[in-house]
Amino acid sequence: MAALPPNPVPVAYQGGTPAVPVWLNKGDNAWQMISATLVGLQSVPGLVILYGSIVKKKWAVNSAFMALYAFAAVVLCWVIWGYKMSFGHKLLPFWGKAGPALGQKYLVNQALLPATTQFYDDGRVETAMVTPFYPMASMVWFQCVFAGITLVILAGSVLGRMSFKAWMAFVPLWLTFCYTVGAFSLWGGGFLFHWGVMDYSGGYVIHLSSGIAGFTAAYWVGPRSKKDRERFPPNNVLLMLAGAGLLWMGWAGFNGGDPYSANVDSSMAVLNTNICAATSLLVWTWLDVIFFKKPSVIGAVQGMITGLVSITPGAGLVQGWAAIVFGILSGSVPWFTMMIVHKRWSLLQHIDDTLGVFHTHAIAGILGGVLTGLFAEPQLCAMFLPVVNSKGGVYGGSGGIQILKQLAGGGFIIGWNLVVTSIICVAINLIVPLRMTEEQLLIGDDAVHGEEAYALWGDGEKYDSTRHGQYSDDTSHNKASIGATQVV
Repeated sequence: MAALPPNPVPVAYQGGTPAVPVWLNKGDNAWQMISATLVGLQSVPGLVILYGSIVKKKWAVNSAFMALYAFAAVVLCWVIWGYKMSFGHKLLPFWGKAGPALGQKYLVNQALLPATTQFYDDGRVETAMVTPFYPMASMVWFQCVFAGITLVILAGSVLGRMSFKAWMAFVPLWLTFCYTVGAFSLWGGGFLFHWGVMDYSGGYVIHLSSGIAGFTAAYWVGPRSKKDRERFPPNNVLLMLAGAGLLWMGWAGFNGGDPYSANVDSSMAVLNTNICAATSLLVWTWLDVIFFKKPSVIGAVQGMITGLVSITPGAGLVQGWAAIVFGILSGSVPWFTMMIVHKRWSLLQHIDDTLGVFHTHAIAGILGGVLTGLFAEPQLCAMFLPVVNSKGGVYGGSGGIQILKQLAGGGFIIGWNLVVTSIICVAINLIVPLRMTEEQLLIGDDAVHGEEAYALWGDGEKYDSTRHGQYSDDTSHNKASIGATQVV
């Protein structure tokens, strides 16, 4: 009998081979990697650009670099120990066992979240373990970019005065002792996951935690200089809009990737995300016009962000009309806390949250979590949640209990981040000051990094205060610049 001719298809494309195992769904895998890339682009370059342009010019480099550094540091910490603490085997009801996610045998196998099997009280399986149809490598990277953006968001609260060396210590400590706790508790198979608290894509794990932790860190670091607090104009509003645009469009991966599949629920999540963001932006702008007589583009960006944040815990769990309700409330409630309550409450004025992360992420995150408990639609819940028959309060029955679960889950995240972030800040301050020196606070980027965002005089010139005066944003220099952008 004649031998069969060799298979003309390269082994990389043959089904049933190590490169294309029988469990692999190429569509799901492609969407998961695209989603991860979209979320990564939200941080780098999205928030790097937004932070570098929304702050005063003298802090442009420092602010952008804090975001860039945080993202890079998280990647390494994540694959060495963070991923398994968040999505590995159970160590405690709120924590997974630490370990590396680096070996080939681990990363090329089918993805699974080992602590996610849901059981009835009598021991029968209610919902099977989460086992997406793509390799563990895709899952590790997808979850990594979520961890990265959480630290980048948190940085927005302490821009313009936190020591960069202290930030270098803060990032791995906060990832280890705060982020992994929220991620395992709500997503990785912890006690809130099995209790049925709804957090579709990070309203609590990412936004509430970063907002509370950022506000707490801002307290311990202390405020910006008096001059900066009085006058802190953005150095490039148009570039800020470019960063905001990357953030908005990247949210398709942020919410659309969390079913771990390119399925119907993923499509619902993406549509609801955009409906809510657009509604929230419009409402915030209308409120600015009504009460302050001028439409603010920075305000519009804040409204966009609060809309994206508030829909995140319920993106694939609510109907389109509910997304409009989310948007109306996310464009008005954080607006009220930021523009009215903040100016009348001495505590909020005392703590210098540079970019208002408490309002745009913590307030919007808990708001979205509660609204999810109210509007979660039963059929959509059945597509995603481990607890069967889950539903929001407006659908009657046990739905009212869901609102209480959402409040309790939010309370755990708030309490943990308040306490542990405080401990981290106090511990770091024993080794390296949390705050920059007075000279650095006065000068900004040139003193901290030896670099400036823009060259405001000719190439080859050194700064001369008798000829060049002060920067347009009132930054003072008492010596010749040594920044790379000034000395060419």
